[in-house]
Amino acid sequence: MARRYDCNEATDRKAGLREAASAVRRGELVVLPTDTVYGIGADAFSSEAVTDLLAAKGRGRGMPTPVLIGSPTTLHGLVTDFSEQAWELVDAFWPGALTLVARHQPSLAWDLGDSRGTVALRMPLHPVALELLTEVGPMAVTSANTAGNPAPEDCDAAQQMLGDSVSVYLDGGPTPADLPSSIVDVTGPVPVLLREGALSPDELRKVVPDLEVAN
Repeated sequence: MARRYDCNEATDRKAGLREAASAVRRGELVVLPTDTVYGIGADAFSSEAVTDLLAAKGRGRGMPTPVLIGSPTTLHGLVTDFSEQAWELVDAFWPGALTLVARHQPSLAWDLGDSRGTVALRMPLHPVALELLTEVGPMAVTSANTAGNPAPEDCDAAQQMLGDSVSVYLDGGPTPADLPSSIVDVTGPVPVLLREGALSPDELRKVVPDLEVAN
């Protein structure tokens, strides 16, 4: 049976983070609050856990799972050919609602779906998420909804959809924003906005003026 912890209460939060970290290490799924919407997460380096995550959502391998990290320094071990513009975006918007699609290190032993050598990375601006990521390392995390349903803005909505497919629910109350992160592809010579979310093209162009917007 799934366990749920109120992260607005100090004792419950401490217990919840401990149990969530243990669950991730066992290859189980957890739901956590972020600065955009609630996410369902697993150990990024456990292919079985990522497969379970996709199954819980009813989602195929054709939409690879993004990875959340707890610090920009983690990027050094995960990506290759990371441009100066990509670092400028990290400096300006992390932690925050910006996902960067980059080329991952070919030596990494993970399977996030049909990613074709890339990975979508983000550092969320939420204390509960950051505490968990600092404890367990990179996590495969995507919105905590089943296919075809809206991304949840509170823990109740996530639990109603995902039920006992998740071991631990971390309830941080309603999320601060209802928009998803903006996604920028930094694998080429020019950054390309793939999805506009919490950050607009104008905001991004203050940092990378030559940003293009995908059709």
